[in-house]
Order: sequence, then structure tokens, then C-alpha cells
Amino acid sequence: MLYPLTFQPIFQERVWGGRNLESLFGKPLPADKRIGESWEISDRPGAESIIANGPLAGLSLRWLMEEHAEELLGNVPDRNGRFPWLAKLLDAEADLSVQVHPPAEIAPALGGESKTEAWYIAHATPGARIIAGLPEDMTRDAFAERLGQPDFADCLNVIAAEADKAL
Repeated sequence: MLYPLTFQPIFQERVWGGRNLESLFGKPLPADKRIGESWEISDRPGAESIIANGPLAGLSLRWLMEEHAEELLGNVPDRNGRFPWLAKLLDAEADLSVQVHPPAEIAPALGGESKTEAWYIAHATPGARIIAGLPEDMTRDAFAERLGQPDFADCLNVIAAEADKAL
């Protein structure tokens, strides 16, 4: 029988990261590193969460999926044999690069994977913003014209980041 599990965080150094995960969430960050992400639950190749508590402490989430997938997930269709979530905390002290997540039907052909994201904003500094998608009136042609132009960011959908909000 499984029990409530906790996992050791996997810290990701990022040029846009900072030290706020330490002060806001008590994360024991490595010294002199700009940590942008703390992966709380991960079953990705090369970044597999390690169980931190109880009799399974020291074993990986990968092992848990191989040995106890149905007990862990119930009757969920097997997407790729891996745990279906990547849960992480971000500390973005500078702008991140623009990321594109292709739809599931074309992602494998592009060498990637699709993803659906949900964000909860625990803390935001004045002027913080999130860029998510394109404005509704942005056409494919207008977007293509702006690619590579200095004002490219103006054609993205900007949302004010506010603490205690979700999107």
C-alpha cells in the first residue's frame, strides 16, 4: 500500500533564475547558483525524482512507475510509461525565452513532446508579466512578418502577473 510521498527537489540552474526559492519556499539551494527551477515531481530521463520519506525513501519515481503504476495512477491509459506530470517551482528574475509547445499530433515529428501547462503565481514583483499565447486578432501572416523583427515581442499576449492568481 502506498502512502503520501514526498520527493527530493531537483534544482535547475538557469541564467534567468535567482535565490527566491530559498526565501519563499525554504528550499536549500546550492551556494552561488542562479536556480530558476525546482522540479518537485519529475519522471523525465536524466531527472527522476527520488522519494524522500518513509520505507521507499531513496527509490526513484521511475521505479515507482515500473513497480506500482496502477496503485499510483489508477486506471489511467499509459501515455509513455512515465509519470504524467512535471511539477515545478519557478523563480524568474529575468525574462525567459519564448517557448512553443506543439500539439500532440505533431510533437514527435519535431523531436519534442506536447504539454498542457497550469500556473499558480505564489509571488510577483511589481511589473511582473507572463507572456502566454498570441492575441486573438493575430493572423498567421502578421505573425510570420514579425518573426525576427526587433518588435516581435509586441505581437505576443502579455498578462500582468499577480500573486494568488492562476492560469
